[in-house]
Amino acid sequence: MATRQIKLNAFMRPASIHTGGWRYPGAWPDMNFNFAHIKEAIQKLEAAKFDAFFMADHMAVLNMPMDALKRSHTSTSFEPFTLLSALSQATSHIGLVATGSTTFDVPYHIARRFASLDHISGGRAGWNIVTTSNPDAALNFGLEEHMEHGERYRRAREFYDVVTGLWDSWADDAFVRDVDSGVFFEPEKMHTLNHKGEFLSVKGPLNIARPIQGWPVIVQAGASESGKQLAAETAEAVFTAQSNIEAGKAFYADVKGRMQKLGRNPEHLKIQPACFVVVGDTVEEAKAKRAKLDSLVNYANSIASLSIALGTDASKFDPDGPLPEIPDSNASKSGRERAIAAAKRENLTVRQLAQRMGGYSGLAMIGTPKTIADEMEEWIETNASDGFTIMFPYLPGGLDDFVRGVIPELQRRGLFRREYEGKTLRENLGLPRPENRFFNRSKAVAAE
Repeated sequence: MATRQIKLNAFMRPASIHTGGWRYPGAWPDMNFNFAHIKEAIQKLEAAKFDAFFMADHMAVLNMPMDALKRSHTSTSFEPFTLLSALSQATSHIGLVATGSTTFDVPYHIARRFASLDHISGGRAGWNIVTTSNPDAALNFGLEEHMEHGERYRRAREFYDVVTGLWDSWADDAFVRDVDSGVFFEPEKMHTLNHKGEFLSVKGPLNIARPIQGWPVIVQAGASESGKQLAAETAEAVFTAQSNIEAGKAFYADVKGRMQKLGRNPEHLKIQPACFVVVGDTVEEAKAKRAKLDSLVNYANSIASLSIALGTDASKFDPDGPLPEIPDSNASKSGRERAIAAAKRENLTVRQLAQRMGGYSGLAMIGTPKTIADEMEEWIETNASDGFTIMFPYLPGGLDDFVRGVIPELQRRGLFRREYEGKTLRENLGLPRPENRFFNRSKAVAAE
């Protein structure tokens, strides 16, 4: 039996997600707007054989108090399609995944942009479907109120149907370009969508040939009941946030179980939880790097994050003392429990815990290449994930540590590729190319 292969995406915003990452010694503070740095990073990721570079996006300046916002290096960044189109010309194999909002964009734009990126890159595009949770984004698009959660997901499901329908506007062989006859395309191989639904009205057809991959890879990141159902119905990769392996197993079984009930092959969806990785020559060195990184998070900002997690005002606690007993509240139970558990497990002071919560508080693997590979292998072997969406602590150093240490260790164990399987993102993820819903069906009917 072949060893299961770990699938790895790099979460790039395009800089580190950690609040203190831009301040770490040797880090690139201007990463978000320095194309040369971003280009260097993606070329290192491709040399390491990463599956994809995931460009996260937000459609508003982050909604937080100005004293916190002024310290955030991810408050602004490049527009994803512009950046990924440029990066496609500096790479040849790595996938290029961009966020596209179903709430504040329209299907024709999304379909056209991703089809263009897929052609420009030679079949490496992926669409991260988001419904956009930031209410401030609504104010940037002429809306006074943000669309209700359930309504956003109903619109997203219809939006997906329209976009994929537009990608199927043309048969793969529609463009004959017959110079002698003067026929550029065959009209019978063009489909007009004529969609009219609850939220959307789109005539079509799309004014670009069918994408090289048929459809760009469909990615989803929601964790709510609506989000998991949307993933089960539509997604081919899920970038999720699971804080521990038991939560990972439960999410994996839930989403893949929903897929089976819908008649979808569970192997056609890759679940890749976000994983913050800090690598050292020893576990102690890795922990010291994490502590240094967390210490760069401003205390006034981080104590607010801790207060939210605990459901109580943590600013009244002794910053350099242990976390006191925390009474129960109506706040998130999981967030409260994670914070309390971390404080006890690592004997953290209130200040250290606050900086941890304010920097990055999700799944983290802190250790040597061997210990990190051990953890990753356990997740794969116990059906807690199909791989990971790697978050680097700072750039370029954190990325260099991972590709020089962890990647070779995974390769030695036969858990990660040494060469790409193909040229397209679908080929490298082991995903099938979708049939054209309009033209393959007509061929089958004609054959009967």
